[in-house]
Amino acid sequence: MNILLTSVGRRVELLKAFRQSMYRSNIPGKIVTADLKKTAPASFLADVAELVPRIDAPDYIERVLEICNLHQIDLLIPLIDTELHLLSLHKQKFNERGTRLLISSAKANEICYSKKQTGSFFKQAGVKTPKIYELGEVTDRDFPLIVKPDTGSSSVGVYYVKNRSELNFFTNYVQDAIIQEAIVGEEYTIDVLLDFNGNVISIVPRLRIETRAGEISKGITIKNPRLIAAAKKVVEALPGAIGCITVQCFLQPDGEIVFIEINPRFGGGYPLSYRAGADFPSWLMQLCVGDNPKVGIDEWEDGLAMLRYDDAIFVKGSQIAS
Repeated sequence: MNILLTSVGRRVELLKAFRQSMYRSNIPGKIVTADLKKTAPASFLADVAELVPRIDAPDYIERVLEICNLHQIDLLIPLIDTELHLLSLHKQKFNERGTRLLISSAKANEICYSKKQTGSFFKQAGVKTPKIYELGEVTDRDFPLIVKPDTGSSSVGVYYVKNRSELNFFTNYVQDAIIQEAIVGEEYTIDVLLDFNGNVISIVPRLRIETRAGEISKGITIKNPRLIAAAKKVVEALPGAIGCITVQCFLQPDGEIVFIEINPRFGGGYPLSYRAGADFPSWLMQLCVGDNPKVGIDEWEDGLAMLRYDDAIFVKGSQIAS
């Protein structure tokens, strides 16, 4: 089985997980990566590394199709938010060439990409979510608040504002800003795997102990039945959801669960779930050949902690020269 990881960047641990699962399952094949830059660290662990233009380039889709044809790709897995909607619009082109896209529907990606649409979706799904304010309706009693871009990711451009002067400044400073109720409590990222028909296979809540540049650096798996049930309710309501869906929420001191975000892709902290036994790569490969993974929704290790540290790949300068 040949797998293509696009916009692979620094996702070294994810690539290793797919390689380990292929080896353990005795599945022959290769892992191909695609990225804009020669300096993408994960590309140096791939069997083949390909370069692609920017996602907004007119020939991006054709270049990815070319890579799929060249390497007879069976499964394409996109890894960053900005390519999800674009690729979802071209699913049929890839299917016709024998490549399956691990990507949810265009509608699901539209909902997840916009924080406003995500908030509306949570309300329709019947789960609690932070209130989104219009600037003119904010009163002094509403502070503190969060200001962030409607289509942001990786916590870029997210600001905690404590008064009206900060609010006025950051709503002008942040492009396409939204104003959101600030939530307190334990923050969780929940990894969910669904099959190609939208049936839930596995759900793993991860407590975010510490983050770095918007990505978990220290975390621990928590087998909380309420979080698992709530995440299941959310993803089953998301139209056309398949593959790996990453849901973020807060567990408040009073026990209330408040959902804040959905990313319909592998999250940066998924390697913790993988090490805990939630083998999404193996299960996806089984699904691709028509087998149904026989696992329980919470069949993974509770209380496994991940403590990340800096590492590096060393290469010849000639390998990254333009």
